[in-house]
This record gives sequence, C-alpha cells and structure tokens, in this order.
Amino acid sequence: MWDQVVDLLFPPQCGACGEIGTGFCDLCAAEASPLERRQDALLVRGLGAYSGALRAAVLALKDGRRDVARALGERLGSRLVPGALLVPVPTTAVRRRVRGFDGVIEMARVAARASGALPLEVLRQCAGDAQRGRSREARLGASGRFVCERDFHGEPLVLVDDVCTTGATLDDCARALREAGATVQEALVVAIAQSF
Repeated sequence: MWDQVVDLLFPPQCGACGEIGTGFCDLCAAEASPLERRQDALLVRGLGAYSGALRAAVLALKDGRRDVARALGERLGSRLVPGALLVPVPTTAVRRRVRGFDGVIEMARVAARASGALPLEVLRQCAGDAQRGRSREARLGASGRFVCERDFHGEPLVLVDDVCTTGATLDDCARALREAGATVQEALVVAIAQSF
C-alpha cells in the first residue's frame, strides 16, 4: 500500500529516458539483448550489456530509485523458473543507510513474486567496502567479504545482483554459499560489463 501512495505522489519514471509510468520502460528495455558470460564455475545471465539504457537504469538503482528496482526486478523475474531459490547479493550497511533500502534485495523480492521463485536473504557482508569505484586489481583481490547465515544440503541457488563487472563479488558470494553446503552454478544480473 505504501508503494501505491508513493507512486501516486511521485509516479514511477524510467531510470534511463525519464518516461513516466515505470522505472524501466519497454522502449529502453528493447535496446538491450540478453547476454551470458561464464565466470569460473558460474553462468552469469544478464538482461544486456552494461551500456546505454541499462547502464543508466543501474546507476539510477544505485542512487536509490525504488521504482527502478521494482521495474528491473519484474524484468529479471521473467528470466526465472518457478520455484527457483534466489540469493540477492547484499550491499554495504553504509549504502543501505544512504539509499534507505537495498536495491538488489528489492529486485530479488520483486523477481520472486513475478516468477514464483523464493528469495533467500542469507548472505551478509562481513568485511570490505563496496566495489564501485575500485580498480580491476582491487576488485579481483577482494575476497572473504561475505558469510552465509544458513546451512544448505546441496540446494541449487541463483545469485542475483545488479551488475557484473569483473565477477569478483559473484565469485565471493558463491564461495560463501558453497561453504554452507549450497550448489551455486548460476547468477542473474541486470547488466554485464563486456570489458573492465
């Protein structure tokens, strides 16, 4: 209900072109072509390349736009099978305080509702800073930043994140989940950086 009140006062607006009505419009979504990238033992699937409209939408999400998070979550949900177990990559506590929410967790919740999947918020960031703004070497060198707060028994999980640049964050999260007994072979992201 609160979202409906906010939408009435501040209508959703495309994070890329500014069109009123949704956080990411069909016209901007049509610019993107689905991408896949093999990242070590993970198959990373994205709505498209981290450029143009998708890049603008991801940056709007990172700036705290809930309408964009909801719209991107719906688009991610269309790429999921019912019953999938989704694990969102959590942001830092500082970023959550600044934005007022965790955009990736919001996207995962919406994607789950749209697809009949189940979101599992089982990862916690225990060390390190955000990857945004770091060099390639610094990103790749970051590890051990996440812990899983639940045990698994081989359940297949799908990681969810906003953007995959070097893949270091996804690898770090997958490692934490595997150490907790899960099977992690896939990640679903909004955008994939084609070079970094």
